[in-house]
Amino acid sequence: MSELLDEGPFFHGTIANLRVGEFLTAGRPSNYRPEVVMNHIYFTALVDGAGLAAEIAAKLSDSDAVPRVYAVMPTGSFENDPNVTDKKFPGNPTRSYRSRAPLRIINEITEWTRLTPEQLQTWRERLTALLSTERGEILN
Repeated sequence: MSELLDEGPFFHGTIANLRVGEFLTAGRPSNYRPEVVMNHIYFTALVDGAGLAAEIAAKLSDSDAVPRVYAVMPTGSFENDPNVTDKKFPGNPTRSYRSRAPLRIINEITEWTRLTPEQLQTWRERLTALLSTERGEILN
């Protein structure tokens, strides 16, 4: 029996417009590197972390995408996200996880700490610079 990493609640930030009961699944292009098809679906136990991911995804999209945050329930096992855990932050202070199993949408969250336009632009510039180097590799 494996150790429970976190009891949640859990959240996922995206630009997808979904309904309660639908599932988020792996096998979609990365928001950060669209040429990479993701083997996992990512989520966090921090609503503001999911909000940040949603806002960045919207900022990086070529459309007028709306950032959305969903409360989700993992349907299978999950692990610490190696893209941030220990690679960038010792332990898992961001409470970020990934799973190969789908995440079920519980409800949409409308309240999280929003970024200012200046903060969003700073994140876009950081990501653009990071993704242009080998440090921007996604552990898939």
